Amino acid sequence: MSTQTKTTQNTNQSNNVFAIYKQNVQKYFDSITKNTPQYFQATTHFQEECMKTAQKSFDAAITMQQEFAQKSGVSTDIPSAAKTVIVDSNKQIIQASTIQNQIAKTVIDATTQNMKSFNDNVEAFTDLNKNIIQSWITTFTPTNN
Repeated sequence: MSTQTKTTQNTNQSNNVFAIYKQNVQKYFDSITKNTPQYFQATTHFQEECMKTAQKSFDAAITMQQEFAQKSGVSTDIPSAAKTVIVDSNKQIIQASTIQNQIAKTVIDATTQNMKSFNDNVEAFTDLNKNIIQSWITTFTPTNN
């Protein structure tokens, strides 16, 4: 049986709004699931290219400035106190960046765990809501006596 025939049969099987809604939601998530790895790969590739470009730009600027200083006879020696400040500042920047990345990763991991917990409990929430609805229906449905 062809895919088009199956699709037509599935579409024609029910005119129930919830069945159609559920079918379309499933198609939506199937599409997202298929496209997410491609999006992730493209984003990662873009980030890598940005980092390469930034590094290459800084390296080119330093090389150009170094050549200019050498050709013009400008002294590039700096006092040891200035060197210490530059090196120490860079260490602090790297340390702050490392801590920031650790915090971001921890937040992402915690959020992922929360989503897993919610996902694990969706059925329990649904059952609870079904029970509540059933109690309302039972309470407000007139009985024939």
